[in-house]
Amino acid sequence: RGHRKPRGQSGSRRYFTKSILTAVVADVDAASYIRSRNIGQRVGHAVARISRCCDLADADVPERQNSASLTEPVRVCSIIPAYQAAGQVADVVRGLLDGARQRDCELPILVVDDGSTDQTSIAARQAGAEVLRHDQNRGKGQALKTGLDWAEAGGYHAAVTLDADGQHPVEEALRLAFCPLPCDCLLLGVRDLRLAHAPMSHRMSNAISNRFLSWFSGVRLLDTQCGLRRYPVGLWSALNVRDSGYAFEAEILLRAVWRGTRIEQLPVSVHYPPRIHRVSHFDSVRDPARIVRRVVMTLWERSRR
Repeated sequence: RGHRKPRGQSGSRRYFTKSILTAVVADVDAASYIRSRNIGQRVGHAVARISRCCDLADADVPERQNSASLTEPVRVCSIIPAYQAAGQVADVVRGLLDGARQRDCELPILVVDDGSTDQTSIAARQAGAEVLRHDQNRGKGQALKTGLDWAEAGGYHAAVTLDADGQHPVEEALRLAFCPLPCDCLLLGVRDLRLAHAPMSHRMSNAISNRFLSWFSGVRLLDTQCGLRRYPVGLWSALNVRDSGYAFEAEILLRAVWRGTRIEQLPVSVHYPPRIHRVSHFDSVRDPARIVRRVVMTLWERSRR
C-alpha cells in the first residue's frame, strides 16, 4: 500500500489505473451507496487512496477564481432536454421567451424530447420552442448531444442548458445565457442544495461527485451535477464525450478541464417543489454509480495514451 512507482517508469500507467479501480471498487459500493451509515468515511478512504495514486493533495486543488472580463455579445440559444415533461415544459419555454423579450434579446429555444409518451413535444412547440424528438428514450446526455449538434449547425456560439421541470428558474438561465464572459468559457451553475431543501440523496450524490471530480481534475469543482450551464458550442464533439446518460455532464466537465477550457462557476438559485409535486428521473443510487463508472473509464482511457 505504501509503495508508489515514480512517474515515467515503465508500468506506471498500469499501476495508476489498477490503483484507481481497486480503490473505487473496494470503497464505493453502489448498491450500498445510500444505505451505508459510514458512506462518508468509506468515500474519504477511497479519495485518499486515489489521491496518492494521482499525486494530488489539497494544496494542489486551486480555489475558484472569479473572472469579470467583458466581451462582445455572443449568439446564444437555449437547449432543454425533456422527458415526460408535458405539464412543465411550456411554462419554462414561455418564461425564457418573455424574459429574452424584456431584455430586448433573441433566445432561440430547442426542446429535445427524449422519447416521451405524453404531450411534451406538442406543449413545447405550442409555447414557441423548436422541437427535435428521439423515437425512444436515449438518455439525458444523448439529448444534450442532439441539441448541441443543432446549435453548432445553426451557427450559435454558446448554448445554455436547463431542465424541463422548472427546477431552474428562468431568470437564472437568462443570466447565464447573456453573461458577458467569453463564449469559449464553460459556465457552471452552482446550487446551494441545503438552502433549496434538496433531497438528502441528491445532496450526498452531488457532494461525492464534486469530491471525486475535483481530485481527478485538479480543479475545485463546486457543483458537478447541475444541469444549468452554458456550453461553448462544439465543445462536446471536440472532446469526444462518450456517455449518453446523466454521466455526460460529469464526463464533459472532466475532459474540458484536461483540455484547458476556461471554467467559471456562478452561484444560482434552484427550486425544489414539495415531494408530492416533484418530477425527477434521476435515480439516487443507480445514476451516481454510473457516474463513478464513467469517470473511472475516462481515467483509464487517459492513462493508456
